[in-house]
Amino acid sequence: MEEGAHLKLVLITVCLLPLQMTDPVNVSEPYSSFTSVREFILLGFSCEWKIQILLFSLFTTTYTLTVTGNGAIVCAIWCEGRLHSPMYMFLGNFSFLEIWYVSSTVPSMLANFLSEKKTISFTGCFVQFYFFFSLGTSECLLLAIMAFDRYLAICRPLHYPNIMTRHLSTKLVIICWVCGFLLFLIPIAFISQMPFCGPNIIDHVVCDPGPLFALACASAPTIQQLCYSLSSLVIFGNFLFILGSYTLVLLAVLRMPSAPGRHKAFSTCGSHLAVVSLFYGSLMVMYVSPGLGHSAGIQKVATLFYAMVTPLFNPLIYSLRNKEIKAALKKVLGHCYITQDVLCDCSRPLLNFSLNSEAQTNLEVKERELQGLQNQLGLDEPLMDELGMDYP
Repeated sequence: MEEGAHLKLVLITVCLLPLQMTDPVNVSEPYSSFTSVREFILLGFSCEWKIQILLFSLFTTTYTLTVTGNGAIVCAIWCEGRLHSPMYMFLGNFSFLEIWYVSSTVPSMLANFLSEKKTISFTGCFVQFYFFFSLGTSECLLLAIMAFDRYLAICRPLHYPNIMTRHLSTKLVIICWVCGFLLFLIPIAFISQMPFCGPNIIDHVVCDPGPLFALACASAPTIQQLCYSLSSLVIFGNFLFILGSYTLVLLAVLRMPSAPGRHKAFSTCGSHLAVVSLFYGSLMVMYVSPGLGHSAGIQKVATLFYAMVTPLFNPLIYSLRNKEIKAALKKVLGHCYITQDVLCDCSRPLLNFSLNSEAQTNLEVKERELQGLQNQLGLDEPLMDELGMDYP
């Protein structure tokens, strides 16, 4: 009897055990004992205060020059009717994109230099992550479109006006912007739903996926693989497309019979190649160099290079190597000087009024004297011209 009762007790315990485990009161979510992260700490450049002030001044100057230079190119292309062609429309959109690209990270870097806590909110971190990657993706796509445009202009010059119409160029620009902002939307949304329970220190200058994955409490290999696959597709796919386009351009240029034609073709593509080399060179350092994941310092420098230095060099490269852009910039600056002179003249109305009144009085006196002389001599103005007499 005792053995039967003992067996019955064991069976009851085994049957009730799953019910106890699935009881909603006793269920504990993974990592529920931890406090969820509401903000991150971006270490940036952790150095002495004097060096931080120096870096703050340097980054502020770089940011100001970048926005001013790219903004000048946008204004020059917008105001000059001769530059309303597909090539310069791509360039204008590229400069406009660079302004927003550098503005997605640099202002927070500057605020971080002056802040003691160096914190960024959870939402702010992922918003910066989204815009930084989206604008970078749009830049990669736009560089590929610009390479395709140069390929058509040099390798298919007779068909270029019929292929690269304003309608097609507008559609290509829209595709670059839309695809750039849609491509990483889902991966970033997935990353933001991962559990972050601490620590919350990001040893970087921006919110980058690598440090965020390292801070997550649970591993998500599928999301991580998706994010890195999309990044590799965008970087290497566009880079290979650009490389192939310029290989065909180079072969076509080498077959040109005239040296001036070859020089003009190289000059046309030289600025674009310089920008592509700067941008993709720094990206390759980030994603190709072996062992780079163990060096946070190199990651910061490489990120600064393609996030700040490249946008700074773009207006210098395009304005110095392109005669049309230089002429348009001079024209825009000339209009600015004229406007400034007009505003200066309008800022001194009382002085101008007194001077004009005095000049008008002297003119009336001279006219009366001249009229009296004409009446005395009986001469008209043409005859006075022949005699060499002056009149106002």
